[in-house]
Amino acid sequence: MTYEHQMAHVSFSIYQDAKPPEFWTNYFHIPPDTAVSKGDPIPDPTGQNRALARRTGVWGIHSKPHIRSDLLEPHLRYLVERLALPRSDLPELLRRTNAHMRFFCYWYNESGDRVPDVPGDIRTLMEAMGGTIEIDEYR
Repeated sequence: MTYEHQMAHVSFSIYQDAKPPEFWTNYFHIPPDTAVSKGDPIPDPTGQNRALARRTGVWGIHSKPHIRSDLLEPHLRYLVERLALPRSDLPELLRRTNAHMRFFCYWYNESGDRVPDVPGDIRTLMEAMGGTIEIDEYR
């Protein structure tokens, strides 16, 4: 099987230290692709056996295994549907737990002529809930 490089994909993440990752799993009713707590050990990439620990907790899911598209919109719409967004209680929950949420968009643009397609309704939705959309463009 050959692997075809996708030119776009998106992850959704919540960053916070007040609740364990299981809290967000129960809230969204979705198993995470990423779930770590503040203080969890990190392997030392240098091999020096230093005691390294995570500085914040993260819970997240990714679109890449589920959506095949070089555009951002299908990835974003998949995550919005999967997470059942918007949720009326989420902004207050984020505030109470001092959490931050974001869509992180991978955008491969070697030619320089691709324009990220983030729909206005999804920008508005995230803004209204207190989240951000970030685009990491690679050339």
